[in-house]
Amino acid sequence: MPKPLYRTIVYVDGFNFYYGAVKGTSWKWLDPAALFQKVLGPQNTLVKLKYFTARVQPTASDPNVQSGRIPT
Repeated sequence: MPKPLYRTIVYVDGFNFYYGAVKGTSWKWLDPAALFQKVLGPQNTLVKLKYFTARVQPTASDPNVQSGRIPT
């Protein structure tokens, strides 16, 4: 296996990732680091993964969504 040439940081827009690639599929739980390391290939070392998202609120078209709110 070749030595990695690049140190890579991946930034993920979680909202767009979910609605663009995950919603409506059976892929609800995944390992983002493993996914992006596979996509990047052996020439990249994934040194950091930054995943950003927003609070999700139920809507009329998606009433069963979980808000992610931590009970107090």
